Amino acid sequence: MSRQILALDQGTTSSRAIVFGHDGKAVSTAQEEFPQIYPSPGHVEHDPEAIWQSQLATARGALGDAKVKIEDVAGIGVTNQRETTVLWERDTGKPVANAIVWQSRITSPVCDRLKTEGYSDLFARKTGLVVDAYFSGTKIAHLLDTIPGLRSRAERGEILFGTVDSFLIWRLTGGKVHVTDVSNASRTLLLDIHTQQWDDELLKILNVPRAMLPEVRSCSEVYGETDPKLFGRAIPIAGAAGDQQAATFGQACFDVGDVKNTYGTGCFLLMNIGKKASASSHGLLTTIGWRIGQETTYCLEGAVFIAGAVVQWLRDGLKMIPTSADVERLSQTVPDSGGVTFVPAFVGLGAPHWDPDARGAIFGLTRGTEQGHIARAAVESMALQTCDVVAAMEQDAHVKLASLKVDGGASRNDGLMQYQADLLDVTVRRPVVQETTALGAAYLAGLATGVWSDREEIRRNWVLDCEFKPDLAAAERRRRLQRWDRAVERTRGWSRDL
Repeated sequence: MSRQILALDQGTTSSRAIVFGHDGKAVSTAQEEFPQIYPSPGHVEHDPEAIWQSQLATARGALGDAKVKIEDVAGIGVTNQRETTVLWERDTGKPVANAIVWQSRITSPVCDRLKTEGYSDLFARKTGLVVDAYFSGTKIAHLLDTIPGLRSRAERGEILFGTVDSFLIWRLTGGKVHVTDVSNASRTLLLDIHTQQWDDELLKILNVPRAMLPEVRSCSEVYGETDPKLFGRAIPIAGAAGDQQAATFGQACFDVGDVKNTYGTGCFLLMNIGKKASASSHGLLTTIGWRIGQETTYCLEGAVFIAGAVVQWLRDGLKMIPTSADVERLSQTVPDSGGVTFVPAFVGLGAPHWDPDARGAIFGLTRGTEQGHIARAAVESMALQTCDVVAAMEQDAHVKLASLKVDGGASRNDGLMQYQADLLDVTVRRPVVQETTALGAAYLAGLATGVWSDREEIRRNWVLDCEFKPDLAAAERRRRLQRWDRAVERTRGWSRDL
């Protein structure tokens, strides 16, 4: 029986493909960065063709490096940067514009209008989300309203919308399948997470034609097959989930109360809250984690917009380091941050603050401040922002966090993980396989194709790499968190018109 799964992990800054074996370990990996486009302050775009070409290249690369027969690949799982919005022509598959990235604040004025008109409670009740430029719905409306003639074409069914999962599946199947999974659909401001259907009232408010939308499917089923010309044979595409939901599944967070945090371009903390979608009262999101068969798992989520991206800024913007990996070495040249606090609110603040007008700031600079202090403060900002989300989550769930599972690129930084444990006063647990986003997509596809029989089999694959136990006096912990709170408050509303 086929025992390998190809996972396509399409991220914000790179596309990655990993072939996983039955033991949940990577057989081969390929990764390729693609360009980021910044047309104006706070606005971020991607070229959909660059996304497709990089993802296709990595898929072929991983399959080649795995040295497995293509017949032994049981299926493909897709996971993706969520909320990023792509519109393309039904007939040609050609994108009509650059993709608007989840980080982009281009639709903040639209969101301000919706909130002024009193729609916040309606969207929260139906979608579990806040009205914010982060999500896809206002991005669709923006493209339809700013590209001449596009709205009428969309209404005639000539233009299709998809988050990146939909776009990739469309391309992989040669334009035969236009679907999305419930986890990605739940991030659009267009889906009622209780009925798991596109909602006509929300579509009307955002003026998005239903004809554009993909069919909503579960996270673990065969959606279609790849065009045989792509990989030499047709391979079932059998699983899909947004990156953070996929990582939660890959971390085997199958029990109510299980929590994971992914340290990627942003930080994303998700808690399994079970089969009922309970609302947050502390600035978190209620989202669909995954649906397998008829069983849906919901999650509370806190989203931090800029985490690992701050390290990229040190690399590309300030030219302080040649590669992102060098940030750990630079941050270790000093014993601490020297009183420097870095709030990387480059595109506003996400959970639990939700302030699109906040902007990044570095506090506590003196003549003695060195590059190492700024690098250390940048790294520490990932842990400090996570603390804000955990505090909100504990209040919503009425439980104290017992431990935290971690993954993502920055989770390899031992200093950061120890700092996180110190600030949260809980044990941080890092698994052997840290590419849990891709792994979650693989598991979802493997469940649909018989590679894994059930979640208990998957749970047994989770193996601990390292534990970080808290070792910081309570008084010092409070002092650091209070200084962070003070810095965050000073960034609030910075870009708001005076």
